[in-house]
Amino acid sequence: MRYPSLFRPLELGHTTLANRILMGSMHTGLEDRASDFDALAAYLAARARGGAGLIVTGGFAPNRRGGGYWGAGKLSSRWELPRHRKVTQAVHAEGGKLCLQILHTGRYAYHPLAVAPSRLKAPINPFTPWALSERGVESQIDDFVTCAALSQEAGYDGVEVMGSEGYFINQFLTAKTNHRTDRWGGSFAQRMRLPIEIVRRTREKVGPDFIIVYRLSMLDLVEDGQSWEEIVQLGQAIERAGASIINTGIGWHESRVPTIATTVPRGAFTWVTRKLRGAVTVPLVTTNRINMPDDAERILAAGDADMVSLARPFLADPEWARKAERGEPETINTCIACNQACLDAVFEGRKASCLVNPRAGRETELVAQRAPRPRRIAVIGAGPAGLAAATVAAERGHAVTLFEADPRIGGQFNYAKRIPGKAEFEETLRYFANRLAALGVEQRLGVRAEAAALIADGFEAVVLATGVKPRALRIPGADGPNVLSYLQVLRDDAPVGRRVAIVGAGGIGFDIATFLTQDRAESLDPQVYARAWGVDPAYGARGGLGTALAHDPEPAREVWLMQRKTTKVGAGLGKTTGWIHRRALKRHGVRTLAGVEYRAIDADGIHLVEGGVARHLAVDTVVVCAGQEPRAELQAPLVAAGLETHVIGGAALAAELDAERAIREGTELAVRL
Repeated sequence: MRYPSLFRPLELGHTTLANRILMGSMHTGLEDRASDFDALAAYLAARARGGAGLIVTGGFAPNRRGGGYWGAGKLSSRWELPRHRKVTQAVHAEGGKLCLQILHTGRYAYHPLAVAPSRLKAPINPFTPWALSERGVESQIDDFVTCAALSQEAGYDGVEVMGSEGYFINQFLTAKTNHRTDRWGGSFAQRMRLPIEIVRRTREKVGPDFIIVYRLSMLDLVEDGQSWEEIVQLGQAIERAGASIINTGIGWHESRVPTIATTVPRGAFTWVTRKLRGAVTVPLVTTNRINMPDDAERILAAGDADMVSLARPFLADPEWARKAERGEPETINTCIACNQACLDAVFEGRKASCLVNPRAGRETELVAQRAPRPRRIAVIGAGPAGLAAATVAAERGHAVTLFEADPRIGGQFNYAKRIPGKAEFEETLRYFANRLAALGVEQRLGVRAEAAALIADGFEAVVLATGVKPRALRIPGADGPNVLSYLQVLRDDAPVGRRVAIVGAGGIGFDIATFLTQDRAESLDPQVYARAWGVDPAYGARGGLGTALAHDPEPAREVWLMQRKTTKVGAGLGKTTGWIHRRALKRHGVRTLAGVEYRAIDADGIHLVEGGVARHLAVDTVVVCAGQEPRAELQAPLVAAGLETHVIGGAALAAELDAERAIREGTELAVRL
């Protein structure tokens, strides 16, 4: 066994978990409508079949007011049981164990009927919650207990009580959000009464043979959060109240410290779970940025926790646990922590999926069934779109030949992986390389496909995934020796001066600014991360907050990041990660300009107009990130020859580079071919 600690059974007394892998809660949007429960059942069943020791659903509110928005998924009455039984039966049919997460969002609820301990608006929400009366608090507790009892009746193996991330229970625990003077506020002993009563009364209701996981906020990462002594006190009280397992919660949603983005080093928070070991006797689960089995094994073998929680990694690969158990980590489709198709989607009101696995959440739609008639298919371009199309088409039995002008697969991913904080892209390329080999896809690397040869070779269909090329800047001097495209910087390692102007502040512009100002090795170091963002492993201050690094004392370069648009620079970045990139660049001294007109470039720098005022930036190098143009030259001759031709990814739409769209389009096309 390559991972003995990971696959050691965990005895809970009344039941045994097959391994130490918890599939953590990840809201998908399938929880909110009865019509989506068949899809939810298929999604969770796939993860049970994939070997997760215990699965926790996305959050279900215990009542209407506790939902994240009006109409969010809940379990509060018996008429909702049939849809939940679909889910539990599907998971149990695959041999899995399933807990329902009870999530009351409190003042984070995005509707005007939100309730909380005190009438205090969250900084990330326009709605101000209503303060609960004492009777109202009791009513909320009753609803938690009712939800747990209904979960038991629906066939769930247990519940997870969500007590972290700044949600309802967390809001009672800190004086920051609890200004009450009754028995539910004041001293910490009174503030922590709410979670204790929820767990105690739930245990009394469901009996001893039902799993109760309590998600304990061990690191609030907000000012005036809990002290470490309070966390230990609460953990011990929660154990006495009847919890079976204590899971680790990291950071409130309003925290200004990134906790799950790709910029966070792997396993950066296991130290806080380890800190609680010995203070409680129930199993402890550690979490956040644990995405590969070697990391999980190391964490468990070191004694940091009794279990590891993985949420998004099971979006990326439902077979994660089975592949690890077989000792085949190289076959895992690794979560790259980009948040684009999962958290960004959920917070924008869309259903979650996964950038590297578009079939996540769409198991009933994107089914790679064997093709009725296998065909010879050529895929041109081995970037994200082409790799997805080639592998899924081969899964379906087609004979696929993959052409790539570069001697290696990956396309733009080969450049993205060089950006500090994006090292995980290397894992995606490793996955696809192994998948191509396993499926027997013929790879013609270092070969530029020609229309005549494709036609003569007898292919029955061609998929053009030829990607994009940088758009040139059309102003005087743009062809000068001090002007580089982003590809010349990332692909060719063209020398860049100390003073740099970046033209274009989209995702590529931010990547180039990051590449030029930050160290890739340091981006993988948990200690460097903690110092930069103000995480205090010594837990000297409440909430575990230290002093964040406001400015890099020795910036590597002077960088200006500019855009023509008058909107906020970086406004189009990911909803849950954009602020991280903006703040990191500010810390490294990058200056931003919006509403810029570019006039000319000469040996002394770039001339521009900002706010109607002419400016000259004395820079050594100008890097152009001003958009892309499609590479689809093969389309016309192939179509003219009557050859079935499909265009996907950047070759179809050369907007901002979008790997999520590219892989999704490649997958969707391949399941139809």
